[in-house]
Amino acid sequence: MVALIEKPWPFKGKLGARGTDVSVSLRMLVLIRWIAVLGQAATLLLVHYLFDFELPLRAPLGVVAISAALNLFASRPRRAGARLGGRDAALYLAFDTLQLGVLLFLTVGLHNPFAILMLAPVTVAATVLSRPTVIGLSVLTIAAISVLALLHLPLPTREGIELGPAPLYVLAIWTALVSSTIFITGYNWSIAEGARRMRDAFAATQLALSREQRVSAVGSLAAAAAHQLGSPLTTISLVAKELARELPKDSPFAEDAVLLLSQSERCRTILADLARSREGGDGFPFARLPFSALVEAAGEPHGRPEIRVIHATGSSRDGAGNAIEQPLVQRSPEILHGLGNLIENAIQFAEREVTVTASWSAEVAAVDIVDDGPGFAATVLARLGEPYISARIGADGHAHMGLGVFIAQSLLERTGAHVSFTNDDGGGAHVVVEWPRAQIDGEGRAASAALAEAGM
Repeated sequence: MVALIEKPWPFKGKLGARGTDVSVSLRMLVLIRWIAVLGQAATLLLVHYLFDFELPLRAPLGVVAISAALNLFASRPRRAGARLGGRDAALYLAFDTLQLGVLLFLTVGLHNPFAILMLAPVTVAATVLSRPTVIGLSVLTIAAISVLALLHLPLPTREGIELGPAPLYVLAIWTALVSSTIFITGYNWSIAEGARRMRDAFAATQLALSREQRVSAVGSLAAAAAHQLGSPLTTISLVAKELARELPKDSPFAEDAVLLLSQSERCRTILADLARSREGGDGFPFARLPFSALVEAAGEPHGRPEIRVIHATGSSRDGAGNAIEQPLVQRSPEILHGLGNLIENAIQFAEREVTVTASWSAEVAAVDIVDDGPGFAATVLARLGEPYISARIGADGHAHMGLGVFIAQSLLERTGAHVSFTNDDGGGAHVVVEWPRAQIDGEGRAASAALAEAGM
């Protein structure tokens, strides 16, 4: 089937690696724990002194003090701004779960209305940590809740009144907490993972665009340098010719003059080749290209000898049968990289040939990319344009992240294009990229008009 272009990315394992932990701010964890410590201490004191319940304050306050001591240790100046990896963050949150579990054990277990706070650490974990880590913390939370349902210190008395909920009520509380742990952590992890995937995919898109822009800038600089160095090299060549002609053959400098002439000619040849390779022909390196030429330039680096790539132009006439002038398009890194990715994808999965058709009208400019492969699978077609919809090992042995189509679509949409994916009736994938003509040709028309007015 036709699938995503899946290239190995140099930041694999940092961006886009599904199921990996995200670093967590230690300062934020410390702040959350200080809030918990203050809340726990205040609640114990209020219940004991204000509401007159006979709580064993020494042990619960000791548990709270241990949490405060750990926070003081973590707040040392050298560590205050640190970021924790997945393992360290999981240990911090596991401690919070156990600390709260011990506190609830000392204060009537699940009969305590604050037992709902057992969900807090695992909920935080679900937003930043990987699936295995979240599952581990969920199991720890459920185990703690189950122990608290069976084992805890007895309820305190108030004025000789015994407070004892029915076992059925305790079972209901246990069921609610366990269900909430599973649902809330699963829901939070799914939402957070989707956000992380989208963030990483846009980072990869930005990296691809930045790389393309750097290549384009270096090429333009090289071509401009070749253009500027042409005149000095011509002067050097002329002087070298004069020296070689006028020096006697037996002069000790004659051989040096011939060598200088040959090397200057070689430099001129190299610079001329460099300028032609950047410009794709005559003209200044920043000149606009005809639309069909830009499409061909985008696909040229991705050709393969066993696959025939046919470049064609569609019907470009108005209702009266008059030819419509071809748009002049800026050599844009976004368009070159986006179209190049889509054409490479078609070539990769084609059996024999790929047809790339550039067409334009007075309102629209479009590119149709059609291959003779088996086409997009129905499950992939429904999700094309999303990042990370596949993860497979390529022929090069690298793990790929399925970002090619997402990056291509994102870059092309930045230029005002609309990208659609379908399968042809006879099989094969069909990708259509359309721009409003004014989006990519407005400045080109202005430039053409200016040249016409100048008589060029």
